[in-house]
Amino acid sequence: MLEGILKFSHHLLESSVCEGELVIDATCGNGNDTLFLSKLVGKNGHVLAFDIQEKAIVNTRETLINNGISNVSLIHDSHANLKDYLLKEENQTIGGAIFNLGYLPRSDKKVITKPESTITAIDTMINSLKQNGLIVLVVYHGHEGGKEEKEAILKHAIKLDQKEYNVLQYGFINQKNNPPFIIAIQKK
Repeated sequence: MLEGILKFSHHLLESSVCEGELVIDATCGNGNDTLFLSKLVGKNGHVLAFDIQEKAIVNTRETLINNGISNVSLIHDSHANLKDYLLKEENQTIGGAIFNLGYLPRSDKKVITKPESTITAIDTMINSLKQNGLIVLVVYHGHEGGKEEKEAILKHAIKLDQKEYNVLQYGFINQKNNPPFIIAIQKK
């Protein structure tokens, strides 16, 4: 059976992230992906969860408290600044990462992810991503500014060297109203 977008994004990460790893939720939103990643890496792993909106940080904190989760650092900052939060250890690797691009549900639809910050974050992550690690982007593009971000991310992903990365696009092409789709980047 074909899996829905969110379920498939989690399936991809389940197949690549290991217990004890460092992972990134680049857009923590309401905390659902942060909670999922926290459980994947277990008590010895760690999640860096980013969002530019205070409401997203508050929502995610509440989700984590309600589930007894303590292996997460909530970061009220742009994912573009990821390099400032990574340890400066030479061998530090990222086990995986997820983005939900667009806007925070039930909030100001004018506050959206931007192609420049997303591409900066992807490039930072790629440098520290483990072999066979995945960066999963769930691309919501049916809003003002969404088409531009979608096109920029696709253009950037297509240019990644096929000798170093596998890039997957997964989505349903017969759905109306600009359905979300996935871009998954795997480091070889």
